[in-house]
Amino acid sequence: MNNQTLINITQKNDIPLKKTAVLKDYIAIARPDNWVKNVFMFPGMLFALSVFNTPLNIHLLLKIILGLASACLIASSNYVINEYLDADFDKFHPLKKKRSLVVHQVNPRLIYLEYTLMALTGLFLASLISYKFTLLSAFFLFMGVIYNVRPFRSKERVFLDVLTESINNPIRFCLGWFIFSPALGIPDSKWDLNWINTFPPASIVIAYWMGGAFLMATKRFAEYRVIGDPLVAGQYRRSFKFYTENSLLVSMFFYAITCAFFMGIFLIKDRIELLLSFPFFALLFSWYLRIGLLNDSPVQGSEKLHTRKWFMLYLFLFTTMLCMLMFIRIPWLYWFLKNANNY
Repeated sequence: MNNQTLINITQKNDIPLKKTAVLKDYIAIARPDNWVKNVFMFPGMLFALSVFNTPLNIHLLLKIILGLASACLIASSNYVINEYLDADFDKFHPLKKKRSLVVHQVNPRLIYLEYTLMALTGLFLASLISYKFTLLSAFFLFMGVIYNVRPFRSKERVFLDVLTESINNPIRFCLGWFIFSPALGIPDSKWDLNWINTFPPASIVIAYWMGGAFLMATKRFAEYRVIGDPLVAGQYRRSFKFYTENSLLVSMFFYAITCAFFMGIFLIKDRIELLLSFPFFALLFSWYLRIGLLNDSPVQGSEKLHTRKWFMLYLFLFTTMLCMLMFIRIPWLYWFLKNANNY
């Protein structure tokens, strides 16, 4: 069958031919615009800086650049495999149906080559920082496989889809932490406490995870509502066959409460000054929830959320306050908590 015959058959059956992908389409599926999500590494950097008093020098600056580049490449490799394996499902989403792999025909070999090159380059850059950073980067890459590739494909499992995608947030936090924490060698024994003390507190890691789960569940809620039809939503993502608006709302409440609980533990044990930020932290979650409940909510994608200018201004001011509290000591808070325990 020649090309002209194929075109005639396609036109007769009203099946649109996909355009062949070009270089810019292969770049687009790596989602370089989503590299901004690696801003979640900076809280880990700042907290590690306040704990270890890491010297600010050219060597540290180089580690930061290498660490960010590594995280961006590994995240992009996950995006590549995500878009390639999701192309047949994204056509049922009102926004994602415009993605490159939905409207273009790609060469699978080039897709896997792009994925492999970015993954290996990202791991190589990670190896220049520390072995802990390298192991965590490999875990970052592994979670991309768990989330997207069968037989795992956790994105199709109800609730597990949110938990496995949002785990990228604490991974990014810890990547930032390991850039600034001491690069000790592999421990000589299980009692090597110096090695253990270079890890971030478990409370902040869990709080970061649950906070990300709240954001992701809110995104799922917004997607479910904008699709409108449960049957179509189930074709887009299998987990949506089991979700309802109520179950998503309840899960959002659970993630927010769990995040607040572990955040409270972290604040009291590790950084009391951050207690002052808690009301503003609660307002941030409440405001985000309000945006998530809007029709055609912008929380469906980071490319739309920036249109909420007042929210973004508040987020900037809140982040600035957190940065300041990381390095300011407030003696009366210690006095207050000490005396409060006496009653």
